[in-house]
Amino acid sequence: MSTSTTEKFTPAKRYNTIAVALMVVGVIAAISLFMTTGGEGDHDNRARFWASLLQNSVYFLLVVNAAMFFMCATTLAWGGWQIAFTRVTEAIASCVPVIGVIALVILLALCFGDHHTIYHWTDAEHVKHDPTLLHKSGFLSKGFFATVTILTIVLWSFLGWKMRQLSLKTDDGDIVSTVEKRKKFVWNNTVMAALYIVVFALTVMSSIPWLWLMSIDAHWYSTMYSWYNFASTFVAGLSLIALYVVFLKNNGYLPMVNKEHLHDLGKFIFAFSIFWTYLWFSQFMLIWYSNQPEETIYFVNRIGNSARQSPYSAIFWIMLTINFVAPLLIFMSRDSKRNYTVVTIVSVIVLFGHWLDYFQMVFPAVSPDKVPMILFDMGIGLGFVGIIMFVTGKTLSKHSLTARNHPFVKEAVVHHT
Repeated sequence: MSTSTTEKFTPAKRYNTIAVALMVVGVIAAISLFMTTGGEGDHDNRARFWASLLQNSVYFLLVVNAAMFFMCATTLAWGGWQIAFTRVTEAIASCVPVIGVIALVILLALCFGDHHTIYHWTDAEHVKHDPTLLHKSGFLSKGFFATVTILTIVLWSFLGWKMRQLSLKTDDGDIVSTVEKRKKFVWNNTVMAALYIVVFALTVMSSIPWLWLMSIDAHWYSTMYSWYNFASTFVAGLSLIALYVVFLKNNGYLPMVNKEHLHDLGKFIFAFSIFWTYLWFSQFMLIWYSNQPEETIYFVNRIGNSARQSPYSAIFWIMLTINFVAPLLIFMSRDSKRNYTVVTIVSVIVLFGHWLDYFQMVFPAVSPDKVPMILFDMGIGLGFVGIIMFVTGKTLSKHSLTARNHPFVKEAVVHHT
């Protein structure tokens, strides 16, 4: 790969080979899982296959979508430091339409298919005899689920595309050539970012985690569940941005990026790892303290109690250790957040740790008596990693990596933590 400070990213043959190889691994893992569990067997076996697709598609969709949230949140704050690598953030967010289509197909197949093991509320006959599901039927209905899901993915994709188009217009210096034009650009950018944040708040921070994930355990509910999901995928999204910044910087790209920018990304990862832990503890502590059976069942299925053991307890506590203890201890010092190697290691750990979190969100309801062979799920996850690498690399190669004409670019150049 070129090591010159070029304006455009040129993917090396090795980069594309790895991306394609990972996608092939994902396809092979999905086919193998389908052949062993997803064919003409009983509904529980079929659910094993669909649960893996659900977990991976939703997790990676929310992670790449978190990149656009980061971009829009910093835009509303009129931040300038992130402009040094904003094209990286945009490129990662460009994966939303691709993974969104995959997730949409999986979600609609689960909603309208004849397998009701994952979403019990899709079985109309079962709902008739279940007072709780009958009470929730206005929200947990096929029509509402499909409408919100389609609308959400379309809006994420469209508004993210609009944000990227606005950014790319700055490559034409004329759009920001005068003070008035710069003011107009900043205004338009701020308005579009605000629209995205509103949609994000109404979806990721509220309805979407309820519909896509919490409804797997349809009798259980938590008012903190959506924010918990937001924190999980946002810190994972920040880690993905950090990985690409380090990767590109090590290969001679992103000349404006220095250790000050990396330090701030590290601080974000550190802070939101603590925030995720705060939400995890708040949800866990309140449910444990109130000790109401309809609430505690969620954690009983994951860590067990005096009456029964859970096969997922080890995964649950490993997940907590990875997502809280590792970032806390490693990123506590200033120097660790400025070290490329350390940031890379922590970012990979965080991405895997929150993938594991989503695994234990989905599978205890689908396979409560035993932990399924997780290697299949990891293989499918690697397939999604390959998609992200391929789409992000292709997007980065189309335009300049540096938004040199952005009105706030000077802040990025002189940024100091």
